[in-house]
Amino acid sequence: MIDYQDLIAGLQQLGAQQGSARQRALKPNNLTLWAEQLPEQIAQQLSLQRWGDLPQWQNSLEQLPALTASSYDFKHGVRIGQGSDCSAQQRQALHTALLELHPWRKGPYELFGLDIDTEWRSDWKWDRLLPHIAPLQDKLVLDIGCGNGYHCWRMHGEGAKRVIGIDPSPRFVHQFYALKAFTHNSQRGDLPVDVLPLGIEHLPAELKAFDTVFSMGVLYHRRSPIDHLLELKACLKNGGQLVLETLVIEGDAGQVLVPEGRYAKMRNVWYIPSPATLLSWLRKCGFKAPRLVDVCDTSNAEQRSTEWMHFESLPDFLDPDDSSRTLEGHPAPRRAVFIAEC
Repeated sequence: MIDYQDLIAGLQQLGAQQGSARQRALKPNNLTLWAEQLPEQIAQQLSLQRWGDLPQWQNSLEQLPALTASSYDFKHGVRIGQGSDCSAQQRQALHTALLELHPWRKGPYELFGLDIDTEWRSDWKWDRLLPHIAPLQDKLVLDIGCGNGYHCWRMHGEGAKRVIGIDPSPRFVHQFYALKAFTHNSQRGDLPVDVLPLGIEHLPAELKAFDTVFSMGVLYHRRSPIDHLLELKACLKNGGQLVLETLVIEGDAGQVLVPEGRYAKMRNVWYIPSPATLLSWLRKCGFKAPRLVDVCDTSNAEQRSTEWMHFESLPDFLDPDDSSRTLEGHPAPRRAVFIAEC
């Protein structure tokens, strides 16, 4: 049910359009090479040997009811179909199949009258950054660490020519394709939005192909933030734009929190810089005009447990006597958005 043939063909077409005929004859560009590598990469990442739950996730897709959406809206949210497009019985079958893909982290989604109330109000993050980014109309966009692809749909809603999200979690990839299953149209074909079960390390070095690259909620999970920034830069065309969202702390240039143990119960948090420090890192990596465009504390209304994500969430990660601190005594999550050009 997950079919990447349209994406691979699209990448080959884009690769054929880049560079002169002589350059392409001498050496295929990185988009073309990546398209050739993708089938093997995808097969490795979606291997049963790697993921024992893979049959369950695939079964969830197979159990989706056959529904046809009368409308889509990716501009004002992610809304597929109307309540009148399906019966109550079909909506219950849809609910059951999608809930088997629990936990749903990013969203929310509206699907044939079914509200998927995800852990994160990812639409709030989108509303904060959208006024500050370059227009996405007709752009080739990469979303790194995209989860189930919520923001990929919003990028498509802003007119992007093609959106590619990457995330190494097959569960999230299956969540994305559970939704994409209802966007296919016999006349229009597949929408140019895809999520690959890959990490940034699977991309060709010096890809230099994308007009806009998003990295949201990733930097603090990387053991080397400088290397991550350089990887992001290598994905961008000259003149392309980076949109970076990450945890930050209050402080001056040079200040960085390096949690020795966990941060908000997360094991894999390595570096949380101050905004001034991150701006310095961006300049050091060669980005042009880096700027901080938004900063806010994460609230219990933006991240919390729901029916669609019933594990612990932000309220469980904070000191019950002082919500300005995590359980470990660190500053509570504060998130910032940075923009820079390549």
